Amino acid sequence: MAASPEDQAAAELAREMFAPLGAISIRRMFGGGGIYCDGLFFALIADGDIYLKADAAFAARLTEEGSRQFTWTNPKTGKVTAMGYWRLPEAAVDDFDEAAALGREALRVARVAAAGKRGRG
Repeated sequence: MAASPEDQAAAELAREMFAPLGAISIRRMFGGGGIYCDGLFFALIADGDIYLKADAAFAARLTEEGSRQFTWTNPKTGKVTAMGYWRLPEAAVDDFDEAAALGREALRVARVAAAGKRGRG
């Protein structure tokens, strides 16, 4: 998956905490990894942190829990882009039931987004 030891550790943690959601796979992405459940991309790993896909309501909840938004910096232009992923709150890292519940919500957001893309085509 990802090259850094931090990303490798986060990948193993993600596999364990999100296992109740379905078949978890992780693929290289953004210099880290994309986390998929039953083939649907719902979270990512970057710099040893796990980020969950979020809509506005879920992002607000995650922010209240101390989360921050994932940003990507283009190495060629230096432009910073905020993306629709929010860091898994620290409390959830220590509570796998909470992590799975948050993962389930991220999956819901990902399903809604995927359905919207299919509806446009």
